[in-house]
Amino acid sequence: MSENPRRRRTIARHGQLESPSTVSQLLKFIAIGLAVVLVSGLGVGAYVFYDLSSTVSANAVELEGQEAVPPDIGEYEGGFNLVLTGVDTCEEKYAELFGDRCTGSDAEGTLNDVNLLVHVSQEPRRITVVSFPRDLMLPIPECVDEDGNTHSAMSKQPLNVAYTDGGLNCVVKTISELTDQEVQFAASVTFGGVIEITNAIGGVDVCLANPIKDRYTGLDMAAGTHTVEGLQALQFLRTRHGVGDGSDLGRIGNQQQYMSSLARKMISGEVLGNVPVMLKLANTALNNLEASTSLANNPMTLVQIALAVKSVPFEDIVFVQYPTGADSANPNKVVPNYQAATALWEAIEQNAQLQITHQNNSNDGVVVQEPTTPVEETPVDPSATPDPAATPDNVVALPDSIKGNSAAQETCSNGNVR
Repeated sequence: MSENPRRRRTIARHGQLESPSTVSQLLKFIAIGLAVVLVSGLGVGAYVFYDLSSTVSANAVELEGQEAVPPDIGEYEGGFNLVLTGVDTCEEKYAELFGDRCTGSDAEGTLNDVNLLVHVSQEPRRITVVSFPRDLMLPIPECVDEDGNTHSAMSKQPLNVAYTDGGLNCVVKTISELTDQEVQFAASVTFGGVIEITNAIGGVDVCLANPIKDRYTGLDMAAGTHTVEGLQALQFLRTRHGVGDGSDLGRIGNQQQYMSSLARKMISGEVLGNVPVMLKLANTALNNLEASTSLANNPMTLVQIALAVKSVPFEDIVFVQYPTGADSANPNKVVPNYQAATALWEAIEQNAQLQITHQNNSNDGVVVQEPTTPVEETPVDPSATPDPAATPDNVVALPDSIKGNSAAQETCSNGNVR
C-alpha cells in the first residue's frame, strides 16, 4: 500500500482562529451553487445537460464497490444519494487571487473543504442536504485513487484530508462509511467558475438581521435585504468572523440561508423559465466538474435527477448540519454525535417530513424570521383521498442538536459586527 506524501494537518475552521484562506471559502460557493442546481428543479432546461455532459465524461471517477446504475433512477428503493464536494484546487486563471495558498508553502495538496450529502427520497419526493464540517474528526478508510494506488486507512483525521488522500472516491467512501448510506452519484467542483456562476443567475437575495462588518473578508453590509453577486457573494459566503460566534459551524448556517434563497430563485421563472440563463449556468458548472462515472456516463441520468426533484415543495427541501460534539483531544475540532445522527438517518429512511427543533441563538449564523408575505391556503377538496404522506404521523421532529432550516423558512444572517 502506498502512503500519500501530501497528507498534512489542517487548521480548524470551527474554532476562534484567524480567517481561513480565500480559496477554501470560494469552494463553498461553488459546491452550494452546484448542489442547488441539482436539487432545486431544472425540469424545463434539463435537456441542456445532454450536450454538455461530454465535458465531464472523459475525467469521470469510478466509485469503489458501486453496483451498476439502473437505467431509471426510480428503481432505487428508498431514493438515492449524491455527494458533492468542493476542493481547493489552484487553477492558473484564479491563482493570483489567493496568495500563499496557491504559491506559498501551503500550496501543496488539495482539500475537500465543502462536503454535502444530498438525499433524494422515493415518492413523495423529499430532498435533504446534509453539510459535514471540514474539521470533523473521523476514520478515513483505505482508498484507491484515480491512478490505482491504494492509500492506507487512518483512524482519526479531519474529513477534509480525504480528497488529498484518495480523490473523490475517498471522500465518498469516507462519508458513506460514516453515515452507513450507499452513495450512487458524486461530483467535485473547483472554485474556477464562482464569479461566473454568481453573475449567470443575476445574484441572490440575502437577508441580514444585523449589520456585518468583517475585516477578514472585507464584507461590509448594513442590515436588510441585499442582492449579492460576484465578489460580494464570495465575501458573504466566506465570512466566519462576521456572523454568530465566529465559528465555522455558524458560517454553515449562514451559507444555508444562501442555499435556501438560491433554491427559491432557481425554481422561480426568473431562472427556471429562462433557457439562456440555464444554458450559461449549466455550461459554467460542468466546466468545473469532476463526476463519478455513474453520473457522467449516461447524460439521461442528470436529466432524470432534474425531473425527479423539479416539483418538490419548499418545505420538503431541508438543509441540515451533521450533528457534532466537541473533540476532547482538540477544542478546535469536532467529532460525530452518533446518537443524533442515527435519529436523522432513521427519519430520512422513513421518508418523513423533517421538523427542525433547534432554536437559534446568538451563537448561530442565522436567525429565523417571520414570513414577510402571507401564505395563501390551498382550498381543500372534501372528496379527495387524504395523502398518507401528509399526515402528522409522517412528520419527525429532529433532536435539537441538529441545526438547519427548510427552503420554506426565511432566515437572516446573524451579523455580530466584530
